[in-house]
Amino acid sequence: MNHAFDFAVAPGHLIRRAHQISVALFNEHLATAGVTPVQFAILNALLDSPGVDQITLAKRVAFDPATSGSVIGRLESKGWVERCADKVDRRRKLLVLTPQGLQALAGMKSAVADVQAEILSPLEPPEQAQFMHLLSRLVAGHPVP
Repeated sequence: MNHAFDFAVAPGHLIRRAHQISVALFNEHLATAGVTPVQFAILNALLDSPGVDQITLAKRVAFDPATSGSVIGRLESKGWVERCADKVDRRRKLLVLTPQGLQALAGMKSAVADVQAEILSPLEPPEQAQFMHLLSRLVAGHPVP
C-alpha cells in the first residue's frame, strides 16, 4: 500500500515553512520601511563594503547576480544606492550607499533585530544557540548554487 510522503518530518518542507515564517515576520515588522529581506541584505552588505561591484555584492548575499541588478535598480530609484563608474574600468559599476540609504538602513536595524528575536522565540535560549549553530553548519556544508 502506498502512503503519502510525510512532509512534517521532511527537512526541505520545514526549511521552506521556516523561510515563509521569516519573510512574513520581516514584512510585518518592516512594512512601513518599504524594504524586502533581499534589499535589506544588499543595503547591509554595502555598509560593510562600500564601492563593491554588483557581482561581488550578489555573491556576498548569496543572491543571483542577474536578478540582483533589478533589486539594486529599485534601491537606486528610492535614492538609497548609487552606481559609480570604476576609475580603472569605466564599464564596471561600483555601488555605494547614499546618505539617504544610510539613514534608511539605520532606521531598519532595530526592527530587523526584533524580527530575528521573534523568529527564534519559540525556542529556549540554549536551543536558539544550538539551532543557529546547526543551521550555520547546514548552510556552510552546501555550496551556493
